[in-house]
Amino acid sequence: MKPRSKQKLPRMTIVTPSFNQGKYIERTIESVLGQNYPDLEFIVVDGGSTDNTLDILRRYEGRLQWTSEQDRGQSHAINKGFRMASGEIVAWLNSDDVYLPGALQNVGRYFAQHDSVMMVYGEGYMIDADDEIKSRFPFTEPKFDLWKLIYYGDYILQQSSFYRRAVFDSIDMLDESLHYTMDWDLFIRIGKRFRIDYIPEYVGSIREHGEAKTSTGGGARFREIRQLLRIHGVLRYPLAYFNYGWDTYGNRWFPSGHQNGRRRASRLNPLVRRLFQSLYAWYSARLRQGCYPDGWIGKKAMVVLPDLNPDKKKGKLLLEGEAAGPNIPIKVKVAVNRKVAKSFLIERPGPFVLELELSVSSVEDRCFHVEIDCNKTFTPAKLGPSKDARALAFVLKTAKVC
Repeated sequence: MKPRSKQKLPRMTIVTPSFNQGKYIERTIESVLGQNYPDLEFIVVDGGSTDNTLDILRRYEGRLQWTSEQDRGQSHAINKGFRMASGEIVAWLNSDDVYLPGALQNVGRYFAQHDSVMMVYGEGYMIDADDEIKSRFPFTEPKFDLWKLIYYGDYILQQSSFYRRAVFDSIDMLDESLHYTMDWDLFIRIGKRFRIDYIPEYVGSIREHGEAKTSTGGGARFREIRQLLRIHGVLRYPLAYFNYGWDTYGNRWFPSGHQNGRRRASRLNPLVRRLFQSLYAWYSARLRQGCYPDGWIGKKAMVVLPDLNPDKKKGKLLLEGEAAGPNIPIKVKVAVNRKVAKSFLIERPGPFVLELELSVSSVEDRCFHVEIDCNKTFTPAKLGPSKDARALAFVLKTAKVC
């Protein structure tokens, strides 16, 4: 590995889609150009703005490329910019969002040091219309988990995400039919094929204001999310369905306070809310991933593995783990994409390996959804001085397709 001071950073292209964001776009532009990144290409793709956006862009001619013509929406504009890009690393920054100082240097350095990484994401802030920080973006996960991305929710802040342009040699660019979830869809498709890393750096900020799409999407946004979940997952009603459903409809259906004199309904709302919360807690317990950070899994568990070698016609799933004495013997059923399944009997405590033969027909959209179902668990707290009250099956050390 070369010393940081002498390491050549990869050429980077930032694309900004724009339409009538004259109020914010200059702050976006300054946040990019102010990075002083040594090999930067900055492209603004405007959709034919009628406000002062073009006057602002003209002031930066020579420091960025820009075009202004009618397009088919945000995703189309971003794809147009990606096709124009010459950078090895690409990303997009919306015309009301900003990068934080030093962001591109941190990202470029990480890519330069990790050749096998095809996408990175980091930390970020939520800011208001006046650039004041409201909070850290609260959903970022410090470890990439494809299961969580598909079944729990989009925890990647788009303003902190960057990709090698080479990913588009293997997968499509943004889906232009999507209006709200095109970034989430792209993250999943990259994660199904390539390595994604988290970097512990604050990279970008998302601006929250009344005109932002996530604030005005409502039912149309939820319907698009529902479609995305069913395209990429094997569960019809995953946790994400209920998370985003309540976020969209909960306050609309069960508002707090008195509205239009409907006092009886207002008094019932807290009861209805508690009922829904209880049902959600019960159902979410059944839908959880079942994998704990220390490697233990519960009675049911699920992992999603990328297909890193799509040209290979056959392979096998390997699960390496360790069984605990109190839970022996244990029967384990393993299913992949709900097409291939096999049952195993583990009769001795200690390390074990489970193998399941796979064929190309078992691959679902270039990834493997692995469901593990055990016939019994044990609770350490009931067997001795341990305070661990979890219901545990065994330790899962490795899950991979080879």
